[in-house]
Amino acid sequence: MAGDRKTGAPVYQQIAIDLATKISNGKFRPGERISGRSTMAGHYNVSPETIRRAVSILEDAGVVAARPQAGIEILSRDKAVELVHKFRDIEALTAIKNNICELLQSITRQQIELQENVRLLIESSERYKTLNPFMPFELQIAPGSLVVGQSLSSARFWNNTGATIIGIKRGEETILSPGPNTELRAGDILVFIGDDETYFRTSSFLSRTAEE
Repeated sequence: MAGDRKTGAPVYQQIAIDLATKISNGKFRPGERISGRSTMAGHYNVSPETIRRAVSILEDAGVVAARPQAGIEILSRDKAVELVHKFRDIEALTAIKNNICELLQSITRQQIELQENVRLLIESSERYKTLNPFMPFELQIAPGSLVVGQSLSSARFWNNTGATIIGIKRGEETILSPGPNTELRAGDILVFIGDDETYFRTSSFLSRTAEE
């Protein structure tokens, strides 16, 4: 134990658990006396005050009794076993708590990174739209849409949306500059240009069903 500080617990607690472990393993037996504080301080390379605090833990747990001028008497192996188990439980809980803290910090870092990337995406999109106000939008026609089976003309598409359709993606085929008589089918992806309001009007128009 001397010079071995593997856990994050205070040194006096580590010394207390080391002594309790030795007692529980039978190295020290009830009724025996072990060295006084000064001798133990030299063995563990710590101050006598640190030893006093370690012994105080063992006394409170009923493991030992400090006898003035007579050293430290071992009282109970069973109490030592209980104390060792208690410290191990505390150590396990501390490790879990530390893992949770690390995970929360990791999540926080990821959230910050995600927010920053979203901000950059929005800024880049806005900048691109400023440079290219005719950036096309795309919307897919759902099977239940009111426009399915109608032509662009009969659906009065431009009148209802203000969108200028520049193409229709239909499976592997792309219909460029579709005419007014082009029939609209479920699954068609309409490629059109317009402003943000045009996009929302078109989306709303395509979402209408025959039941409405």
